Amino acid sequence: MLVTARGALGSLLVIHARGLRKVFRRPRRVEGRFGALRTLLSREQVETVAVQDVSFDIEAGELVGYLGPNGAGKSTTVKMLTGVLTPTSGELTVRGLVPWRDRTSNARSIGVVFGQRTQLWWDLPLIESLRLIGALYDVPQAEFGRSLGRMRDLLGLDPFLDTPVRQLSLGQRMRGDLAAAMLYHPIILYLDEPTVGLDVLAKAAVRDFIAETNRAGRTTVLLTTHDLDDVTALCRRIILIDHGRVLFDGTIDRLIASYGAERHVIVTLAEPGDASVSAGSYAGQRMEDGRHRFTLGAQEGVPALLAALGASHTIRDLTVTEPDLEDVIKRIYAG
Repeated sequence: MLVTARGALGSLLVIHARGLRKVFRRPRRVEGRFGALRTLLSREQVETVAVQDVSFDIEAGELVGYLGPNGAGKSTTVKMLTGVLTPTSGELTVRGLVPWRDRTSNARSIGVVFGQRTQLWWDLPLIESLRLIGALYDVPQAEFGRSLGRMRDLLGLDPFLDTPVRQLSLGQRMRGDLAAAMLYHPIILYLDEPTVGLDVLAKAAVRDFIAETNRAGRTTVLLTTHDLDDVTALCRRIILIDHGRVLFDGTIDRLIASYGAERHVIVTLAEPGDASVSAGSYAGQRMEDGRHRFTLGAQEGVPALLAALGASHTIRDLTVTEPDLEDVIKRIYAG
């Protein structure tokens, strides 16, 4: 029987993870003569901790970015959520099911797209792959027709529906994979690098589809990506992970406010000025193009700087540069 849980505000909780840990073990490699055989027979093992004490809850209808550098544990987490991998320890449920114990039931409620892999049949036309997936998930013919029609409109599939998958461009194949993942109306959609390698137009099409799927169908989406433009365009919440641990869980605005407090005010003065310009407690450094850069902390306001600077200089132009998501995340991982 499917058991569901509700969040603090009564929303339906679809993913619940507590203390999630995954350790991979392999034999310790032995060098020298007959090294391969000795490695095979060795009882010594090397442990790699891919995910360490990861905890989060995701409610129905959320679109969450799951971010981190290569090797942070993102794909390993997704594979545990889908039931492909079994955690070493911890608690994990998806819609009340334990994914690796109830793989069939879990699979019927989720869609998965891995940017580096395809679930389509390589030698078949795209339309035949979609028909096979519809049959695998017991989608009634009438419902299949409606779903396919919607995918054709949203993803622009018509020009290549009859093309063998092996002949599709990367962008076309990705759109085909998205159609296959959503054909049977899954409740949760896992996307692992869905825009990797795509051109600007293909990325825009994929982003529009993800946003529309989340908005219109209330599909819960967990997105892992290195493309922070995807995150900025789509995600209302992000979870940062590094070395298998969660570093941050919240909105983009809260992340920038917490970790990206510095702003830069770049000023063009009427007079050339020296290498540095002082205005009260503020000090600006001259840039190569003759402008001056002032760095402000979280509690320092731009009006106060301009008032102090304007008392002794004539300001011709200014630009205020706010910290963006990429700068903040670089700072977090560099620190």
